[in-house]
Amino acid sequence: MNIETTRFGTVEVDDARIVNFPSGLLGFSSYRQFVLLQPDDDGVFYWLQSVDAPDLAFVVTDPALWIDDYKANIRREQMGELGMEQVDDAQVMVIVNKRDEILTANLQGPLVINVANCNAMQLVLAEKRWSTRQEIVRLEAPARAASA
Repeated sequence: MNIETTRFGTVEVDDARIVNFPSGLLGFSSYRQFVLLQPDDDGVFYWLQSVDAPDLAFVVTDPALWIDDYKANIRREQMGELGMEQVDDAQVMVIVNKRDEILTANLQGPLVINVANCNAMQLVLAEKRWSTRQEIVRLEAPARAASA
């Protein structure tokens, strides 16, 4: 399948890689099919690109790369909705935002993807330990040219 994107042009994607969010994402409930695009082989950030809207994409990452003790508590009924037998069948991702020179992750609203069938949902965690804007990276400010 070919997917039109504003960032990467036309991208060919295997239909088996389409991630289905039956309830959509928070604030984007009408968009239900996405694909994970990896800009480079060594990167830790991915694009969660809408199949239907070329300009709708989110930067996502695996929270375990940034927060050692992060866990998304998935309830039994949520696992059933996703068709998962065990938590190990899930890939957890979080949406990343840039605010000034800081990259933050929404740890309060993780995305849970069943790797076997590509069904997914966005959780809203009740635990207040995690933030919607958890700092994960502080970017260096660009070097300023010296005045003569």
